[in-house]
Amino acid sequence: MKITDIKVLRANRAVYCQIETDEGITGLGESGAWGFLEASASAILAFRDYLIGKDPLDIEHHWQYLYRFSHFRGAAVMGALSAIDIALWDLAGKFYNVPVYKLLGGKCRDKVRVYNHTAGRTEEELVENAIKGVEEGYTALGHLNPYLDEPRTIPYQDGNSAMLYKAERRIAKIREAVGDEVDLCLELHRRLEPGLAIQLSSRLEPYHVMFLEDPIRPDNFDEMGWVASKCRIPIATGERIHTVHEFEMLLERRACSYVRASLGVCGGFTGAKKIAAVAEAHHVSLVPHNPCSPVMTNAVLNFAAATDNIAITEYPNPYAASTADHLTGSGVTLRQCDMVNHIPERKGGYLSIPEEPGIGIELVSNIEEKFPFRPHQLMTRLNVDGSICDQ
Repeated sequence: MKITDIKVLRANRAVYCQIETDEGITGLGESGAWGFLEASASAILAFRDYLIGKDPLDIEHHWQYLYRFSHFRGAAVMGALSAIDIALWDLAGKFYNVPVYKLLGGKCRDKVRVYNHTAGRTEEELVENAIKGVEEGYTALGHLNPYLDEPRTIPYQDGNSAMLYKAERRIAKIREAVGDEVDLCLELHRRLEPGLAIQLSSRLEPYHVMFLEDPIRPDNFDEMGWVASKCRIPIATGERIHTVHEFEMLLERRACSYVRASLGVCGGFTGAKKIAAVAEAHHVSLVPHNPCSPVMTNAVLNFAAATDNIAITEYPNPYAASTADHLTGSGVTLRQCDMVNHIPERKGGYLSIPEEPGIGIELVSNIEEKFPFRPHQLMTRLNVDGSICDQ
């Protein structure tokens, strides 16, 4: 079997890689470099000449070749490699007529625990949506942003004291509303400086938060390690780094209790397997990052099924237009679930594991025409004084 073509499909908020072979078997993957999807698409096409004519089952060799051929990487390039890797594993599963999780070593679990995206542009909306999530059966609420999901066009005005007080007040209200047995996964969007992050962690201890995600900007592993050493609430981070070597440096510094590896930018199944092994050696669990389409969700489910040290996974709303549209309330009415042939069943706080060959999902026909590509708008929120506000 040989690869005959590599195609890029752009649809809605996603970029997909489709690999075709001379035996008629195809593989499907998705890039997770959401801010630079067009650049990632170009990188997929740049890899095309190498892959055509190759045996698609030599996945590790192709991964090493594409990962190491250049002096440069970054999110767009790693997003392309990830999409290609996921497509190769999907193709291999179809060739052997088994789900990808069987090729990765078989099941470690029978279902995958997930948390939802609990959005809120106001404090009242945040609490209401937290209650709704519990009513829908979720045992964990995620993307809980104590600083709200306000439009990026609105300048952020709160000073340090207000940031601490409002965050504590909102999480206290949510904990009271949902009870003691629901896990709260807080998304801080790199909003704080290290000292303020430590203060916030101390104030939120009474509410038994599962983790604080990205309390500071993730660029400095030493600084994240210092914050983690001072916080009694576990730190989750990693969605914005790309390689097993970066994750090893993060873990060596004890900078997190939960690794937020993203299959869409860390090298697909092949990269994520390596990261999971390093995390396991440090007694750390993974919380896979996934703001993408149902294609990525199926890939994550296969990975989680075959990987022991998975704590919980992120589950983007398949009935929304995209994660960004869901969080901001854009008013776009299309549904991601309509882009694919089916989505996994959810029962309460768990998703079923795909049993179809490959990653177990296919795009609908003519997807680019039915769901025109919508690139993300370049927009960063500002503070009231005009400086950058991370959100």
